Amino acid sequence: MPYKRKDLNITGPNLWYLVGLITSDGCLSSDGRHIDITSKDYEFLKKVKTAMQISNKIGCKYNYKKQRAFRIQIGNKNFYNFLLLIGLTPNKSLTIRSLNVSCKCFVDFLRGLIDGDGCLRRWIHPSNKREQWSLRIYSGSGVFIKWLNNITGYLLNINGKIYKETDRRWILKYGKMAAKEIIRQCYYKNCLGLDRKIKLSQECLDSYKGWSKSKTVSYALP
Repeated sequence: MPYKRKDLNITGPNLWYLVGLITSDGCLSSDGRHIDITSKDYEFLKKVKTAMQISNKIGCKYNYKKQRAFRIQIGNKNFYNFLLLIGLTPNKSLTIRSLNVSCKCFVDFLRGLIDGDGCLRRWIHPSNKREQWSLRIYSGSGVFIKWLNNITGYLLNINGKIYKETDRRWILKYGKMAAKEIIRQCYYKNCLGLDRKIKLSQECLDSYKGWSKSKTVSYALP
């Protein structure tokens, strides 16, 4: 599997973070060349541009509710073919299945997914008044969500629970201990990521006092 795309000067962790981001918040055009990455956060796309060393302009787009978002469009046939090779396709939301992801950089791929289609949530338990955390990853494909749970269990020894809300909305959920361990491995120091979720991840790591047992993490936390 290609590990470096010299034509875009994107390597290792940054490459696989970008793949995760495209898997969640990206779109492959049917023209066989263009890849679109969308975000509500303009500064985040600027950060991605700098890290990937690309000069593409950041444009605007609007949904049917006339809500504004920002996007980068990358036009590169070799990179597009690379994405096809690992399992991404146009109109992938409901049809995506397993992906051929680098095991070495899986945490970077997973961080890209979380930054795109993940939700790190904090709340106070109504009974014991302790701070609780959960991590959720959303997808329109049940096959993909099941694959993601299996590969995360295999590579990180962490298992989540899968929920089906509708045929077009699946959720992979991790409780507080599992969420903390995923965050610890994915959001390492100086990693590329969405600033808001980097901040939340650090707050999660700093708040595990009193957490001691988990059925979904197969080893003791430090």
